[in-house]
Amino acid sequence: MLMAVQWVRSLIFMIVIYAWMLILGIVFLPYALFSKAGALRACKTYARSTMWLARWMVGIRCEVRGRVPTNEVVIAAKHQSFLDIIIIFDAIPHGKFIMKRELLFTPVIGMYARRLGCIPVNRGKRGAAVTKMVKDVSKEFSEPGQLVIYPQGTRVAPGAKKPYKVGTAVLYEGLGFPCVPVATNAGVFWPRTGVMRKPGLAIVDFLDPIEPGVGRDDFLARLEDVIETRSNELMREVGFDPDGAHS
Repeated sequence: MLMAVQWVRSLIFMIVIYAWMLILGIVFLPYALFSKAGALRACKTYARSTMWLARWMVGIRCEVRGRVPTNEVVIAAKHQSFLDIIIIFDAIPHGKFIMKRELLFTPVIGMYARRLGCIPVNRGKRGAAVTKMVKDVSKEFSEPGQLVIYPQGTRVAPGAKKPYKVGTAVLYEGLGFPCVPVATNAGVFWPRTGVMRKPGLAIVDFLDPIEPGVGRDDFLARLEDVIETRSNELMREVGFDPDGAHS
């Protein structure tokens, strides 16, 4: 019975947050079209209100740990669900995401992503996509901000294994910025698929930065080790066993 009630609450929550996205997108549209600050304010408002709704409607509390970067950095984040995007974006001053190109053509999200300076990537072209991504990022960093990339390239369910791609290392080398790894357990409560949202503490943890100058192979190995190790610790902290999730 309790599970059924939580599922219904989750369904209502999902309807509300997507309707709210549309409403905010329309309300802020005149401001966002003429001002990047307007687009940023709209997205910050959506992120904060969605986290408040998550706590009130489905019992998900959000917590940020570690030192949040405010300077120009590459943020390499574990990606388990839409929730970790929201928490990270709310925490940093001016987030710009590496995102799949298809999202540029979605209502509301596409226009605001362009205004924020997000970088689209054609994931089907691999090598060419990485080269274009570096060029686009270099152009976009004429304005300051924090560049967020997901090293595994997609959402990964808690406990699942997926390799870390070379694109993060290429950006790290090309830009010469520190790289801040980010761990999370958000997918335990807000999974990448389905309706059900589970109550609990969703954590995003900003870890110690990797300073410029580390070789590509060493960088990727270090990045994967710190993100995966800390994400597993955060999942165990809330009672989820990542080692047994897919056994």
